[in-house]
This record gives sequence, C-alpha cells and structure tokens, in this order.
Amino acid sequence: MSVFKNLPAAPVAPKKPVTDTHHGIARTDDYAWLRADNWQAMFKDPSILDPQIRKHLEAENEYMNAAMADTKDLQKTLFAEMRGRIKEDDSSVPMKDGAFAYGTFYVKGGEHPRYFRIPREGAVGDETIRQVLLDGDKEAEGKAYFRIAGLNHSSDHARGIWGYDDKGSEYYTLKVRDLATGGDLADVVENTGGGGAWAPDGKSFFYTVLDENHRPSKIYHHVVGTRQSDDRLVYEEKDPGFFMSVGGSLIDDFIFIDIHDHQTSEYRIIPTTDLAAEPKLVAERVTGLEYSMTEGGDVFYILTNADGAKDFKIMESPVAAPQKENWREVVPHRPGTLILSHMAYARHLVWLQRREGLPEIVIRDRKTGEEHAIAFAEEAYSLGLSGAAEYDTEVIRFSYSSMTTPSQLFDYNMATRERTLLKTQEVPSGHNPDDYVTRRVFAPAPDGAPVPVTLLYRKDTPLDGSAPCLLYGYGAYGITIPAGFNTNCLSLVDRGFVYAIAHIRGGKDRGFQWYEDGKMAKKINTFKDFIAAADFLNEEKFTSYSNIIAEGGSAGGMLMGAIANMAPEKFRGIIAAVPFVDVLNTMLDDTLPLTPPEWPEWGNPIESEEFYDIIAGYSPYDNVEARPYPAILALGGLTDPRVTYWEPAKWVARLREKTTGSEPILLKTNMDAGHGGASGRFQRLEEIAFEYAFAIKVAGKA
Repeated sequence: MSVFKNLPAAPVAPKKPVTDTHHGIARTDDYAWLRADNWQAMFKDPSILDPQIRKHLEAENEYMNAAMADTKDLQKTLFAEMRGRIKEDDSSVPMKDGAFAYGTFYVKGGEHPRYFRIPREGAVGDETIRQVLLDGDKEAEGKAYFRIAGLNHSSDHARGIWGYDDKGSEYYTLKVRDLATGGDLADVVENTGGGGAWAPDGKSFFYTVLDENHRPSKIYHHVVGTRQSDDRLVYEEKDPGFFMSVGGSLIDDFIFIDIHDHQTSEYRIIPTTDLAAEPKLVAERVTGLEYSMTEGGDVFYILTNADGAKDFKIMESPVAAPQKENWREVVPHRPGTLILSHMAYARHLVWLQRREGLPEIVIRDRKTGEEHAIAFAEEAYSLGLSGAAEYDTEVIRFSYSSMTTPSQLFDYNMATRERTLLKTQEVPSGHNPDDYVTRRVFAPAPDGAPVPVTLLYRKDTPLDGSAPCLLYGYGAYGITIPAGFNTNCLSLVDRGFVYAIAHIRGGKDRGFQWYEDGKMAKKINTFKDFIAAADFLNEEKFTSYSNIIAEGGSAGGMLMGAIANMAPEKFRGIIAAVPFVDVLNTMLDDTLPLTPPEWPEWGNPIESEEFYDIIAGYSPYDNVEARPYPAILALGGLTDPRVTYWEPAKWVARLREKTTGSEPILLKTNMDAGHGGASGRFQRLEEIAFEYAFAIKVAGKA
C-alpha cells in the first residue's frame, strides 16, 4: 500500500524517437531530446537552456514538491536536528608552515569557510592574533551557488591563489590575493580545474585549463601581474582519455604534472631552478602501469603496481635519473595489503594502507628501515592521513573516527611515537556512543565472495525484521566508503533505522582485486553484491525487504538503477543522487566531458562489440521494463558536468512510462547547482533532510 496519496498527474515527457546503430544493432531513444544541444555553453550560462527542457524539469520539480508536501515539517525537524549536531563556529586546528599556522573556521550561521593564519607558536584560540585571509561568506554574497576551491599560499607567505565556481559547472576562476592586505590583485584566470602550484619565489604559478568538453587538457604558467592571454603553454595532453593535474613539492624542488586515467599513469617534472624547462618524462604511459610520486630530497618515492604488484609497492629513484629502469624497491608488495597513498619527510616515509578491510598508517625510518603501524581496535573505523605542511618535521597529523565515535584529530611524533589529541568533534546537541552499536558483518555473494557490510543502529532497535534500513552503496573507481562518524545519519538511526554501508566490489575495501572484480566485464558483481547485502540483512532479521530503502549517488546511482531493474521487489524505496544511469549512450559519445577517461572503468562500446553488449546488459536506462518499481527519488543538478542532468531526467521519464506499480517516480533537479549539490554547509543539510524525509515517508515512519 503506497504512502503517497492524492498525487496530481505526473508529468509525461513527449516521445521524440532518435535511432542510432552500432555494431549492426539499432537502438531507439524516445527521450534523447532532453539533452540540450548547447550543453557546453549552458553549463557556463544556465539561462540559455532550451525553454521546452526547462519547462519539463520545472514540471517535474512541481510534481516532486506535491508528492513531498506532507513532509515539510519533517524536513524542518530533520534539518534542525542535523544542524544542532554541528558546532556552527567550529575551527580547524591550524597546520604549521614556516612562520605561520594556517586553518579554516566558520561563524554561526555562516555557509562557507573562512581561511586564516596565526603566528606559528600563537595560541590557537586567540582570535586577536587570527588574520582572516579569505571570507567565503563575503565572496558568496548575492550568488545562488558558490564553492571555493581553497586557498594555496606561496612559499614566502606573501600571496595566495584562490578559486571559485559560481555555477556548479566546475569551471573555476582563479584570483591572486595579497595576504598582507587581503586584497585581490588584477590577475583573473578563467576556466581552470580549481587550483594552482606556486613557483618557489611566489611570482608565478602553474594551472590546468579545461577545454569545451570539460577536460583538463592544458597546463599553463602564469606570471603574476600579466594577462591570462600572455600565459605560456607548458604542456598539452592530446589524448582525451586522460586527466591531468599539476602540483608542487614540500621542498619546492619540482613541479609535478600528473597525467592519468583509471588504470594508467604518467608523470612529467619541471625543476623549479628552471621554470621554462621542457617537462621531463619520468616513465612513459603503459596501459595498466600506475604510479605516483612524492619528494624525498635526493630521491623520489614512487608508489606503483609495476611488476605485478597488484596491491602496490613503494620504490625509490635518484632525483637525477628518475626513469623506471632506476627504480629500486623500498617497501615490497604484500598481497592482500593495499597501499593507498604515501608521503615522505626528511627522516621518515609514511603510507596509508588497508589490511583485512581496515586502514592502517605505517611509519618507516628512512635511515634504519624500521617500521611501525598506527592502528585501532574497533570492529570498523576510518583513518584520515593529512601529514604535514613541512618536509623537515617529526610530526604528522591524522584523524580517527568510527560509526559511533566522533572524529578525533591527532598529532603524531614519528620518532617518539607520542600521540597528541588535538581535537574531538563536538556534537552540541549531545551524543552518547554507548547508545549505539556498530558492527561489521559479511554477506555471501552468489559466487561466495564475502561482502563486508558496516552497520549502525541503536541498542534498543529490535532486530526482528521490523526495523527500516537505509542501505548505502557505491562500488566504482576503487573508492572505499569509510566507516566513519556521520552525524547526519543519526536522524535515521534515532528513529529506529538500521544504517548500513555495503562495501561492494568495485571499491578497494578488500584490496585491489576487489576493485578489479567490480569493473569492466565484471561490473555485474557490483550489483549482485549489493543485492546480496540486502538478502543477508533480510535473512538475519536486521531488517526485511519491505523495509529497505537503498541509496547511492553518481556511479552509486548507476548501482541504484541496476538493482531497481534486477530486484525491485527487494527494496521499499530507492534514492538515486546524480545517478549515472544512461551508461550506454554516454559511453558511446566521446564528446561528453568524462567519456574517454571512463572507458578503462566500463569498457569502450564504440570500438568493442563485446563491451557494447556488456554495458547494454546492465545500463539502467536501457533495461527499464514493464514491472512494478518501488518508490524512486532521483536527484540531478542542471550544471553537473560529471553526470549530466538529462541522465536522471530521461531515466525517470522511461521509468514512469514503464512501471506497472503504484509507487511514484520522482525527479528533483537543482536548477542552481551541479554534481555536488548545494554548496553551503546548511544548504547541503537541507538536501540531506529532504532525502531522509523521503526515506522515512517511504518506510511508513513519518
């Protein structure tokens, strides 16, 4: 029995069939017209959107508002609860760098961060010595959308590069700020990826430019005080399948150009003693070879999967001869222990690894080779490694949390092994960890693979199948969803929900093989793992099929679309945020922003009939059929360059056409934002409150 009553007639998208043929196979798309022909220009100026498309999206928003009208008070309550768990005037613990320590803080009611610095040894809480470098709220005034890319100060601490996006399209504008006066210089650099790498003298910086298809295809060198049109082209990546970024080192010796797709890497380096030098190739790209570099004084440390090191190893090379033939092993490959990232300091090498599904930080003395690990005893937890802003240091910084334990920030002395607690996340409205239970259980997949599932619920929640459950999943790009503290989900858990995270294949939760077993030709495992998690939670009576609301976003939205087609009867409702659901059409169009770089993740259906068939077999939009679908909420962003707005719009149109059930199919399009949704911290809470209100309503708990 649907909980949605007396709804108005849902919008009906007109059909305008478009047929294409690939590999001799003809397909007809009735809703292709929802894609704006001028999408590149529209991302920069949303006002030029085709009026017919705008009218349809606005009609969908009106229908969605009508369906959710009776949750307005609930949304306000949820928002108030979530806001009440945030310390509104929170401040970071500043990170020491040279004569200063840098950090961010918020003011009560403020949506955006403020960047500050204090003297290096100044008292952290002393506001009289705090110099505000950038006020995010002030910069955002009068803008419906505003996101700051950060503030990167020069080595001499005189200037900072800061970037902003005011449309949600992820085309960032860079400006240069005089940190002494707080004023911006005349420099304006447009259409960038969001940041820059300073030259050591603070007189110039390097940055990436996005082309019309939103690809970071060029790196330029900008001299402060000159026009962008005079900037020197440093490197152009001609292969549209590769991403590119530029960065510096802690000791200001090199500029690193990182070129990569999802399975292949290439680095080029520029010595800062000769900024006009041609970027020097380190190891040429070879399909399947991944590596990343960090400074090490007279050596580079290289994290790589070379020579069959599936879970990665760390090598070193001389700075003067960094080519692959000169790499020497430092930390060997240990199958089943995945090295995720690495950092180097004057006397220590540091890396973050995942072993038996849990993270560890490992410290190695560069002189003696002695190693020790930082680990914790909880059943499931999250570690964050932020390291240090200085090379010649004994102290690094990391964070720890679990589903029940608020985040704790530590400084750690790598030599003495002393751990200093700097800050514990405050929950102003109160939080008692003893009221909750967190568990790590394993759901058997159809092929026998144990799928980890992290659970959070109140101790008094009945485990007899009656509890509603929000089951979250992602499962792509090797991204691991951490089992960290999340104050927002407490609004569900405190209402009797079981909150569950399915650590499905496609992520690296159980090593690199776990990722490989959920991509390309094996992508179906991702979807089967998620359904297996639902089966397990039902069988073990943590919840039941009639009480499970599934949630995922972006590539996790593809997961939502796939499980809606494969097992709709096992879910009471589905929330799909910016869902990548029109997979086949997108992967067949190499002009779209992320298509060529995505082929190593999904396969190339243009060149390969095999991958055409594989993707066609699971692509959510292409597999919608006449069946009763559960209640579905899809969310999109008009200027989203990653998952374009027309993907959820087309999917909803086809779902609504085909469903034989009575549950509504809803679409909410944020007309002022892109992939990340609303940019302000409280605006974002309003979006989460809306999603949770949908889950609570669908579960019959409103």
